[in-house]
Amino acid sequence: MSKRIIITGGAGFIGSHVVRLFVTKYPEYTIINLDALTYAGNLENLKDIENHPNYIFEKANIVDAEAVKAVFDKYKPDGVIHLAAESHVDRSITSPLDFVYTNVIGTVNLLNAAKELWKKDYSGKRFHHVSTDEVYGALGETGFFTEATKYDPHSPYSASKASSDHFVYAYSDTYGLPVVLTNCSNNYGPNHFPEKLIPLMIHNIIHNKPLPVYGDGKYTRDWLYVIDHARAIDQVFHQGTVGENYNVGGFNEWKNIDLVKLLCKQMDEKLERPAGTSEQLITFVKDRPGHDLRYAIDASKINKELGWAPSVTFEEGLSKTIDWYLENKEWLDHVTSGAYQAYYEQQYAH
Repeated sequence: MSKRIIITGGAGFIGSHVVRLFVTKYPEYTIINLDALTYAGNLENLKDIENHPNYIFEKANIVDAEAVKAVFDKYKPDGVIHLAAESHVDRSITSPLDFVYTNVIGTVNLLNAAKELWKKDYSGKRFHHVSTDEVYGALGETGFFTEATKYDPHSPYSASKASSDHFVYAYSDTYGLPVVLTNCSNNYGPNHFPEKLIPLMIHNIIHNKPLPVYGDGKYTRDWLYVIDHARAIDQVFHQGTVGENYNVGGFNEWKNIDLVKLLCKQMDEKLERPAGTSEQLITFVKDRPGHDLRYAIDASKINKELGWAPSVTFEEGLSKTIDWYLENKEWLDHVTSGAYQAYYEQQYAH
């Protein structure tokens, strides 16, 4: 069945993988990629599908309610998959208002546009909000986040995402808007902007730069290969129960220091450097404020109800990720230099 779906943040890391999956898997759909092309949005991520007949790009910022309404009026989407967000914790500590505007106000603008467009008939419509496990706060040495875990955000980033989640639930309860939510663990994989841990380490190892590790390196995260996350979004968007949320995790808990050492080992092998070379670059740095000790996702609900499970182990996914970066050094150079922004600012100057 033909559908028109707006995917927000589709030029970003996770969004680009979701756009690619939907464009190639569902040729009968029209996919509208709505992205503001901020520093983390890069259309080079989608060069392989940008000329597909069922793909459309619209440059707009979700903070601008009129721009959002114009896109909804133009395309009259049947569905929304909302990934656009400010997502870097360190940036949220220095510029919290940016996160309020994009993650909270931007989400409400999208909810309003969907509610207004669909108000006469919600049948066949769906608003899928993509969120994070960080809304749940921190775990001790044991236990897992479930869909019933109480929200307890600690950073401005996680507080803004928690707020956006609450607005999505509120629009479901108040207006009957057909929503689904997913809360995912840390993603990694191709096209990841190199301010995040794994791509930053890969970039720094290539250039023999220090590998900064917060505190004692014992912060623990659950890691999810981004292509597996895109598959989960596909399944929840099409098969998830309206009004429900689904935790998406990789069943891959790693302490930061152990992850970095594994990465160093794989990089030394792939770059044909003597064993231990990259590990000498590890540098422990001052911890950031409000740093949560451990996140771990219980993804049994999405597994039992929808049959989703990760397709790769962390070691396999990490090896695939490193290979992609080594094969796409031009992409990495463009991103770290900012050249990609200048090019697309000229193209979409209107």
